[in-house]
Amino acid sequence: MFISEERISLRIAEPEDARQIYEWENDRNLWRVSETSNPISQFQIEQFLLGNGDLVTNRQLRLMINLKGADKAIGCIDLFEYDPINGHIGIGILIEQAYREQGYAKSALALCIDYLFNNVMVHQVHCLIDGQNKESQHIFEKLGFKPCGTRKDWIKTPEGYIDAIFYQKFQQP
Repeated sequence: MFISEERISLRIAEPEDARQIYEWENDRNLWRVSETSNPISQFQIEQFLLGNGDLVTNRQLRLMINLKGADKAIGCIDLFEYDPINGHIGIGILIEQAYREQGYAKSALALCIDYLFNNVMVHQVHCLIDGQNKESQHIFEKLGFKPCGTRKDWIKTPEGYIDAIFYQKFQQP
């Protein structure tokens, strides 16, 4: 366990998580929000996970979200584009369908953001959200993220192009 609250804990993804991550990464229904366009092999995931855990060197980190007392992860948080000089980092989250709309995403993000501001000492956290993903927009806005720009026609879908909204949250002094 890395950090926790009463219902969930966050931990660094381990090689043993490769199978679960493989399932998520190759779920074509999620590709739109993850900006994925090609399948990824379990071997590629295992290789990534062998180096996971060093945010400074890799500039990215994957955290698993676990229910307290359960062995199975219900989702993950990706940290990416870490810039220690300018103090910013990107964040994304995935919660398995069966665990959505139960407050787990908000709790996991709040835990992670608190850690980033108070331990990693970043100045801001940012994310890019599909313009049609009102649920994610609502969660991030409840956590204090502010929309600061729209990338027009950013995401190609079978129905056509849709916008993506860039959000930021700044460390409060």
